[in-house]
Amino acid sequence: MKAFLSAVVVMVLITIAAPYALDQIGFSAADAGSGSAVRLD
Repeated sequence: MKAFLSAVVVMVLITIAAPYALDQIGFSAADAGSGSAVRLD
């Protein structure tokens, strides 16, 4: 049970921290989903 609760806590922390961490390194979903190399069929 401790392992399950630990896994849930880690998943929640990663989910909360990921947008901030990705923003700090310059990753943007808007930039990745637009540009000259993106095909919109």
